[in-house]
Amino acid sequence: MKNTLLATLLATAICASQAAHAADTVKVGLLSTLSGPAAGLGVDIRDGFQLAMRHLNGKLGGLPAEIIVADDQQNPNTAKQAAERLIKKDKVDFMTGIVFSNILLTVAKPVFDSQTFYISANAGPSQLAGKECNPYFFNVAWQNDNVAEAMGKWASDEGYKTVVGIAPNYPAGKDAINGFKRFFKGKVDDEMYTKLGQLDYAAELAQLRAAKPDAVFFFLPGGMGINFIKQFVAAGLSKDMRLITSGFSADEDTIPAVGEPMLGLFNSSHWAHDLDNAANKKFVADFEKEYKRLPSLYASQGYDAAMLMDAAVRDTKGKLADKAAVRKALEAANFNSVRGKFKFNTNHFPVQDYFLRVVRKDEKGRITNKLMGTIFTDHPDAYVGECKMPK
Repeated sequence: MKNTLLATLLATAICASQAAHAADTVKVGLLSTLSGPAAGLGVDIRDGFQLAMRHLNGKLGGLPAEIIVADDQQNPNTAKQAAERLIKKDKVDFMTGIVFSNILLTVAKPVFDSQTFYISANAGPSQLAGKECNPYFFNVAWQNDNVAEAMGKWASDEGYKTVVGIAPNYPAGKDAINGFKRFFKGKVDDEMYTKLGQLDYAAELAQLRAAKPDAVFFFLPGGMGINFIKQFVAAGLSKDMRLITSGFSADEDTIPAVGEPMLGLFNSSHWAHDLDNAANKKFVADFEKEYKRLPSLYASQGYDAAMLMDAAVRDTKGKLADKAAVRKALEAANFNSVRGKFKFNTNHFPVQDYFLRVVRKDEKGRITNKLMGTIFTDHPDAYVGECKMPK
């Protein structure tokens, strides 16, 4: 009996000692899509994150940081294997980087089961905002529906009566269409769900020509959006119907690949490279200097993910074994976001502003986005009421 009690007390003391001491280093697993047609999105997240690390002199919260980068190849099985390796072999303290919601939902369980904090720099599936919310999940981007909700409101305010929605047939695509419909007061004549990664839209364009809606709302990130816009304009459909989208298909990852056909395209976003705050000005100027291109919203999210981790490690004085303290520090979000003000809702998703942008030529003759105004202020997601966050 005495031996059992002694062993229990000793184990408790060891755990307390571990929790009381700061870690020597911080390990981050950055798992993203770095190859294939959507590679540009993952590359931007990675480059934004790495720029933040340069700004932080290679440290997080003052501790040396090791960033382990892996390519999920936009394949759920590959992603799951890579995630398990990062957790079990590399023993990372944080994970980030996943672009696509189906990939994130595949790796979520092993990440959460290991009590590893996941800081999403992009994917924000409705499941993790609502009933499946988790204390180890934080999103510094948005919930999938949100950016589309902003475009739905704008389309209503502009007086469009009929719209056709187009998105890939996967969780984020369905969330986007649902988000648009939530705030669009007109009629959504049709919802077209395409294959994820599809690059030929001849059949969909023929359906649009027959339907003749006032506008077409599309959510097609990466190479999907690039091809769709090119084919839509080449088919002459832009003369008969307005093309509108969320920032995912109208940002700096898409614009250079499409060029002139992008001009005049209205889109919604939670961020813009011409937002007027000190953190954003430094981020944009240094990103352009480092990578010789303007940053996209994906890059801005990668940057903010690193800054949130930095704040959490700093505010816990590096005591990463104390999971409750790390969670509390993450929830506080004591960092300067490139968006300006930033706060988490109770489901660990942002409450933030959403903006209207339009693609036009700037004073340097570059085709890029210009901030036009604010659509939503302090906008939460629609699923937070379903979240019963575990203590």
